Amino acid sequence: MENSLRNSLLTALLALVFGFLGAAAWSYSGLADNRTRTYLLDNPAILEDMAMALQDEQARDRISQAGEDIYAAFPGAVMGNPAGSKTLVEFTDYNCPYCEASLADVNRLIAEDPDLKVVMREWPIFEGSDGAARMALAAGMQGKYTAFHEAMFKLGPTTPEAIEAAAIEAGLDIERARSDAASDAVSIEIAKNLSLAQALGFSGTPAWVAGDKAIGGMVGYDALKEALDEIGS
Repeated sequence: MENSLRNSLLTALLALVFGFLGAAAWSYSGLADNRTRTYLLDNPAILEDMAMALQDEQARDRISQAGEDIYAAFPGAVMGNPAGSKTLVEFTDYNCPYCEASLADVNRLIAEDPDLKVVMREWPIFEGSDGAARMALAAGMQGKYTAFHEAMFKLGPTTPEAIEAAAIEAGLDIERARSDAASDAVSIEIAKNLSLAQALGFSGTPAWVAGDKAIGGMVGYDALKEALDEIGS
């Protein structure tokens, strides 16, 4: 653990255990470190809980700083109810096996909640994913994002042949889709998603935003459902 994080946690723990006024006196005497170390050794779960609380607070700050850009969907790049009042954001990559495995969880959440809007952020970080991400956004521009999304995972990996086959299965106007996939609008969206992912501290896909929670990894249906249930609660 970084020294700054350790110091922050120890300071917070001192305030909780000894009280704000007592913490200052104990720190000055040099006894606080020994008492705190002993307490942490006897109660190691406290430090883990505090670290998680600090991470959650930092995530809320990052989400707040990123603002509404997180939730502003690229035209058509939405699953579920486009007008839904409850929003889940997913950063996804078509060559990510955990993204593919998470599709069933997302579809289950959508089926259970007709008010759920899932904003899809194409973030092609695996080799060979860029073409599929571009075609997915082009499919969104034709109102067929979900059809392409599911077909691409079914037909992957993302070879040029598989991408075109997924586009055909989704019912896209292929010539228009090719043109849209190469457009500046799509290039800007992919660059924006990279910037957002970095700003939120994500290191891989899938990654999620639900309310004020930033969640990394394939966390499963229950964790996503819990985060969504907390929105507005």
